[in-house]
Amino acid sequence: MIDHSLRLPAEWEPQSAVLIAWPHAGTDWADRLAEVETTYVALAAAVTRFQSLIIVVANNELRLRVQALLTGEGVDLSKIRFVELPYDDTWLRDSGPITLSGDGGQYQLTDFRFTGWGGKFGAEQDDALIAGLVQAGVFGKAKHKRIDWALEGGGIESDGEGTVLTTWRCLTQRHPEQSRAQMTEILGDSLHAQRVLWLDYGYLEGDDTDAHIDTLARFAPGERIVYQDCDDASDPHHDELKRMGEELAALRTPGGKPYALYPLPWAKPIVDDGRRLAASYANYLIVNDAVLVPAYGDTADDEAARIIGEAHPGREIVQVPCRPLIWQNGSLHCITMQLPAGIV
Repeated sequence: MIDHSLRLPAEWEPQSAVLIAWPHAGTDWADRLAEVETTYVALAAAVTRFQSLIIVVANNELRLRVQALLTGEGVDLSKIRFVELPYDDTWLRDSGPITLSGDGGQYQLTDFRFTGWGGKFGAEQDDALIAGLVQAGVFGKAKHKRIDWALEGGGIESDGEGTVLTTWRCLTQRHPEQSRAQMTEILGDSLHAQRVLWLDYGYLEGDDTDAHIDTLARFAPGERIVYQDCDDASDPHHDELKRMGEELAALRTPGGKPYALYPLPWAKPIVDDGRRLAASYANYLIVNDAVLVPAYGDTADDEAARIIGEAHPGREIVQVPCRPLIWQNGSLHCITMQLPAGIV
């Protein structure tokens, strides 16, 4: 029986803050730390134009460094709260809380097991991050619910009205012993969802999340779906993403209508030391009154921003330089976690 007193909000609903963790020399960013910090500074500047930002730092020395970097770029530090905690890496979309909310100021920090994307990387400190934030008093009186089942926030999309979108490729890698029906039931129970929609197609080279939905397709207001397309027939992604587009076209809203689809342009291949990097425009972040959109220094950047703006009318579109992020196989949405209004 689904508890309808709580639900998983859509990302475009009002927010109180965005949560990030700052890269440092003890993370995988060490080799290109100065380069990736330029993206984090641009992200902090963009978020604090619209709402508060919570930055997890490893120690006081890093906090002072970050404050100096942000002050140098004119960022309003009054909009920022620092929390000192240990962490393995900075992908807080996947190690941060998936927050359910309800009427009367009810909140549940849903704390799924984080396994480093199926055991690919060490994740012990990241798996304890939510409990550390709770202990630090970040979330007030919100309930903290630990669920011993592997799920990352980037692996799910919510329309805020009881529908969750996800990918089979990712979740069957995390839980090869479970059927789709079993996982549908678990997702419905834990996220208080009324239905779960699955995609069988879609992937990006250079993505080690096993096809997180937030790199591929995103719900938008008004029963829209924004998705990453590939119009280059010579590219190895072409057929797979076309099939994903066909799957999306076959999906129906709760009222039985097709979703309005917004295909995104395809960036030219970005290769680093012989390795293709995953430059997805679908990996954008919605904040209050704006959408922060990845930019990769590609001719498709502006067209992607325009289409995302059409799908999210009434919001300012802010491009954030994200080319440094994809070196570590993620982008803008992957390093952030929004927190619903009222929780902090």
